[in-house]
Amino acid sequence: MSVMIITGASRGIGAATAKLAAARGYAVAINYVSNREAAEQVVSDIESAGGRALAVQADMAHEADIVRLFETVDRELGTLDVLVNNAGVIDRIARLDEMSAERIERMMRINITGPFLCAREAVKRMSTRHGGKGGAIVNISSAAAHRGGAGEYVDYAASKGAIDTFTEGLAKEVAAEGIRVNTVRPGVVHTEIHASGGNPDKPEKSSQAIPMGRAGEPDEIAHGILWLAGGEASFATGACLDIDGGV
Repeated sequence: MSVMIITGASRGIGAATAKLAAARGYAVAINYVSNREAAEQVVSDIESAGGRALAVQADMAHEADIVRLFETVDRELGTLDVLVNNAGVIDRIARLDEMSAERIERMMRINITGPFLCAREAVKRMSTRHGGKGGAIVNISSAAAHRGGAGEYVDYAASKGAIDTFTEGLAKEVAAEGIRVNTVRPGVVHTEIHASGGNPDKPEKSSQAIPMGRAGEPDEIAHGILWLAGGEASFATGACLDIDGGV
């Protein structure tokens, strides 16, 4: 059974990806930072459908937590095949001249440093250079990376732009070692992340600016992630898949 780690998988896109991955035969590690109940519910849903899953608490802001996440998966699920770098945060709508250094540092620590460290741990396990059998990394970026987030959260947009660049560079770095690295760039999706940024109505408000006339659903993003993770995308690396309704 192939093994997948999904960071930030207790809700939204991460939870949808976990359930779809389990339905396709993956043993899935459901990472969460604080909402244990939600993570355990995802595990329960997967197990009820006959799949295998494990909830693992780890804060993407702390290296020790990330290392422990991977070590737990090594011990409990086995050899890692796929990492989905999904965990991320936004903040309250603000202009740059209203942002504190603490806000910016938190954004970059969780949205950039966390995925870097997770990918580092994945490469150590997957790379043929380290005795691994290869694998796939799928980074979750955002349409904000190429739109800039002006007047809302340029810090978030910049953090996702960094992930796009990271994907391209790491893909080239490990392509000959059996690892594919790609990005999915969702547009506005119906998830709880908007409420955490104080803008719960964003999907509805954004609909008129989306060519398809609506926000996306987590399952629609999950299908793109699973495609890039699997064998059907065997010649894709360094790619950026936009799933954003045409923005």
